[in-house]
Amino acid sequence: MRLAALTLLVAISATAHAQDIRLEGSYRHNEAGWTYVHLAGTPAQIGFQHGYLLAREIEDNVHVYSVEAPNLYQRDWSFFRDAARTILWPHLEPQYQVELLGIAAGLKANGSKVDLWDVVAVNGDEELTGYYLPWLNAQQHKPSPPAAVPPGKCSAFIATGSATKDGKIVIAHSNWSSYAEGERWTVVFDIVPDRGYHILMDGTPGVITSQDDFGVNSAGLMITETTLPQAIGFDPNGVPEFMRSRKAMQFASSIDEYAAIMRAGNNGGYANSWLIGDRKTGEIAYLELGLHHTPLTKKKDGYFVSSNFAADPLLIRDDTSGFDPKDLSSSMNARHIRAEQFVQQHYGKLDTALAEEYLSDHYDSYEHKIDAGKRSLCGHEETSDIGEKVWDNPPFSPSGAVTGKVMDSDMAAKLSFIARSGHPCGEDFVAAPFFAAHPQFAWQKSILHDMIAGPWTTFSAGEFSPATPAAAGR
Repeated sequence: MRLAALTLLVAISATAHAQDIRLEGSYRHNEAGWTYVHLAGTPAQIGFQHGYLLAREIEDNVHVYSVEAPNLYQRDWSFFRDAARTILWPHLEPQYQVELLGIAAGLKANGSKVDLWDVVAVNGDEELTGYYLPWLNAQQHKPSPPAAVPPGKCSAFIATGSATKDGKIVIAHSNWSSYAEGERWTVVFDIVPDRGYHILMDGTPGVITSQDDFGVNSAGLMITETTLPQAIGFDPNGVPEFMRSRKAMQFASSIDEYAAIMRAGNNGGYANSWLIGDRKTGEIAYLELGLHHTPLTKKKDGYFVSSNFAADPLLIRDDTSGFDPKDLSSSMNARHIRAEQFVQQHYGKLDTALAEEYLSDHYDSYEHKIDAGKRSLCGHEETSDIGEKVWDNPPFSPSGAVTGKVMDSDMAAKLSFIARSGHPCGEDFVAAPFFAAHPQFAWQKSILHDMIAGPWTTFSAGEFSPATPAAAGR
C-alpha cells in the first residue's frame, strides 16, 4: 500500500514542483486516518508548503471553528478574527509572523479564500475561547457562556528509570476534544526548519504547533501535556501560547531550556501541565504552567501522570477558580486516580505496548467498574447522562479521546512515534444514530462526522520522501 501511494506521490510531486518552486522539498501522504506532511526550509517556505498542501483541510478546519463560535461562545467568527489581529498578532516574533503569512499565501496559491486572520484565529483558538474571552467578559462585566472555560481534558504519562521495562523513557498521550475538532486533529507534521531542530509532532490543519500536544525534536526532547483544570487569568500583553510551544519544540535542547521558553512572556493562555523527557539523559519533568506560578519538577527515576490534575497548592490558589482535588466524581480526579493505579500496577514493566493499553483504558475509578465514559482514560463523554460540571459540558456531549500517541527513547532517537486516529481503544463514533438520539446537538451536523478508529501505526521523520526533491499537492 505504501509503495503504490509513494508512486502516486512522486508523480504528483513533479507536477507541483513545476507550479511553484516554494514547494520544493515538501510532500504529503495519507495513511491509517492520518495525513503525513513534510515541510522544509525558511519560515516563509514552511508556511507556504503548509498552506498549499493542506488547503482543503485548513478550509474545513476554519469552517468547524466558525460554526462553533456563535453556538458555543455567543460570538461570531469575526470576533475571533479581530482578536487574532489585535491581541495575538502584535506579540508574535517575526519568524512566526512570516510562517503564518506563508500559510495564507499557500492557501491563496491553491485557490482558497481563507486569509491570514482566519489562520491566526485557528492557531489561537484554545487561548482565545477559554482564556481571553472570559477575561474580556469580566472586564466588560458580562456573563460568559458555559463553554468559555479552560478545558479539562487529555490523559498522559511519562516514565523513566525503574518504572519502565528498559530503564529508558516512555511517554503517552490521548487528545481529548470535541469530536468535531478531534476528527480533524490527525496530521503528522515532519518539519525541517532552516534554523532550530527537526520536529516530528501531531497536529491539526493550519496550526504551526502541535497544540494537543505530542512531539519529539532532534535534540532528544519528548513532550506532551494536559490542560490545567479551571485555570483563570489572561495577560493581553503576553506572548501567545501557540508561539511559545512551537518555539520551545524548535529551539530547546534541554528540559530547562524548554521551560524557560514556555515561561518567557507567559500570557496565561492555554495553561497546561507539561510532561517533558530528555532521551539523552533519561531525565523527565513536570512543568505546571499557570499564569502566576510555573513550578518545575525533575527526576531521573519514576514517573509523572497527567489528567488535568493541578498539584501545586499555590497554583491552585492563585491560578484556578477553585480546583477541588477531593471531588472524586469529576473526570479529572477520577482519571488521576486511575492513572496512578495503572502505572503502579505495571511499575517496572512500562513500554509502548502498555502505554497503548493505558490510553485505551475504560475503568471508572469513581464507579469502580469498566465504563467507557467521561471518567475513563479513554474518554467517551457522549455516553454520560450527567455531563461534566467542572468544564460545563452538557450531558451526552460528543467529545472525548480522539487520538492516541506513544513513544519511547529509542523511537525518539529515530524521530518516530506510534499513533492511532480516533478513540485509542479502537471503538468508532458513528454520527447518524448519535444525532437521532440527541437532537440537541443538531447544530453540529455540518461539522461532525463518523470518527472511525484507525490502527496503531508507526510514523517516522522523512519516511515518505519521494525519490525527487519536489512537492506533492492535490
